[in-house]
Amino acid sequence: MECFKFCISLLVLQTLLTISRITATVSPSCPVVFREYIGALGKNVTFSDVPINPNVEFHFLLSFAIDYTNTNSPQPTNGDFLIYWDTDNLTPSHISSVKAKHKNVKVGMSLGGDTVNGKNATFAPTSITSWVRNAIYSITKIAKEYNLDAIDIDYEHFNVDPDTFAECIGRLLYFLKQNNVISYTSIAPYADDSVQVHYLALWRKYGHLIDYVNFQFYAYVKGTTIPQFLQYFETQRCNYKGGKILVSFGTNNIGGLSPEHGFFDACTILRSQGKLHGIFIWSADDSMKDHFRYEKLSQNLLASAT
Repeated sequence: MECFKFCISLLVLQTLLTISRITATVSPSCPVVFREYIGALGKNVTFSDVPINPNVEFHFLLSFAIDYTNTNSPQPTNGDFLIYWDTDNLTPSHISSVKAKHKNVKVGMSLGGDTVNGKNATFAPTSITSWVRNAIYSITKIAKEYNLDAIDIDYEHFNVDPDTFAECIGRLLYFLKQNNVISYTSIAPYADDSVQVHYLALWRKYGHLIDYVNFQFYAYVKGTTIPQFLQYFETQRCNYKGGKILVSFGTNNIGGLSPEHGFFDACTILRSQGKLHGIFIWSADDSMKDHFRYEKLSQNLLASAT
């Protein structure tokens, strides 16, 4: 364990010394992808519950790992991440099993989220260097234990300026990719000015490290129409210029354009324009009640596009 920490420390130092000279990184190809958040709500959902189409790239995103103490009054831990997803039903052995059965499946973890034990999961580093060091160590440890392929950034509350957020997350992503800890990276912003300013700062400096933008289109007002949705999509394409923007909806009746009111019609339009890079759903936990009806439809649509 001490040897592992020492090796990580040396790699962190190398990262901090070299990152300013890096302007690009080699990523794996990013095909049309279906992604699903899983495990945040403690509803005993398992990987095997979710239907998987063999003709699409499928990413599960474990929700969440959070750098907060798991207590009644959670406190920030400055990059020391703990697992908060359903560890009874989403274990390393379950990951090995689903990957062995489905060669198109990859598994990642999402960092942050909205709340932790009823308190905002606020991004609150003590300093850039110390947060990055702690995050690299704790996330590398989790990624290796669970054999993870991807990392998703889903912080929604901040008590630091956008540039500090960008440096912390950017240096973390660089290290994880440069050292082959993970293969895919994504961010999960939504249309709130206080949120967007942080992610746009990250995108401007480190966008070359980010494979997907999991934009939370379900955070728009409930009852969004198809024309409104398409306009929102174009707005985010301009914000995250050159990025692979994934469209999304929630199965918790939250908001945005729902499948019942034209989501898949909007996807068909985007596909005809060559702009449909993938779909993600929040979340498998909520989808159980409808037997994953919309997971099947989403993957069928994506498979027909390949």
